[in-house]
Amino acid sequence: MHDKLARLAKRRESLVAQAIVQRRILTQNVKPWLVPLTLADQGLSVLYFVKKHPVLIVGGVLLSAFRSNPLGKYLRQGLVTWLAIRNLL
Repeated sequence: MHDKLARLAKRRESLVAQAIVQRRILTQNVKPWLVPLTLADQGLSVLYFVKKHPVLIVGGVLLSAFRSNPLGKYLRQGLVTWLAIRNLL
């Protein structure tokens, strides 16, 4: 019985040491991929956000288009005037 426990303890010790070596090797192999995978993950997060909130994206695009376009100035003034009149009535 004692022999069996000693063999199990030795086997466990060997397996733990082997796991430590495997973790170190895995860390060395994964390290070069850490930055590219992080960027890919962030890109996927942006895509999921766009998929869930398309109205925000369209609004942002329209807002930037209106700001860079002289017509946007008149549209903003018209919107402000319309909202003011609507609130007064």
